[in-house]
Amino acid sequence: MQSQATTVEAYLAELPDDRREAIEKLRKQFKKNLPKGFEECMGYGMIGYVVPHSLYPAGYHCNPKLPLPFINIASQKNFIAVYHMGIYANPQLLQWFTDAYAKQATTKLDMGKSCIRFKKPDQIPFKLFGELAAQITVQQWIDCIESVLKKRQ
Repeated sequence: MQSQATTVEAYLAELPDDRREAIEKLRKQFKKNLPKGFEECMGYGMIGYVVPHSLYPAGYHCNPKLPLPFINIASQKNFIAVYHMGIYANPQLLQWFTDAYAKQATTKLDMGKSCIRFKKPDQIPFKLFGELAAQITVQQWIDCIESVLKKRQ
């Protein structure tokens, strides 16, 4: 079930203690390591890190009223998920992440196109997610999105 929380604090307050602790650790890594310009918000019932309209007025191509999404963190029914749009859109970043994950994590990577799932919060490689967050600047993300959108036209 998607959270109806409208603030990050309200979202965190809804979580069980073990999930809250893990989400807070991920959040700390993202806030510490994301390049300048990304903003934290709530979106789609998750904590999100986005490019605000002040930096990218076009917004999200699927719904221009929304800011351009980049990373989301969610406590799902059976797992904690990190959604990183950059690893979906950038094959080199995906390769870097999968290589680094194999070296730093103790579990097999459970991943979809942009979704990285953890059934046990204590198995999340928090430092690796900080490193991942630092890999793309706001401008690089905007350039990537615009490149993808041009290819679709």
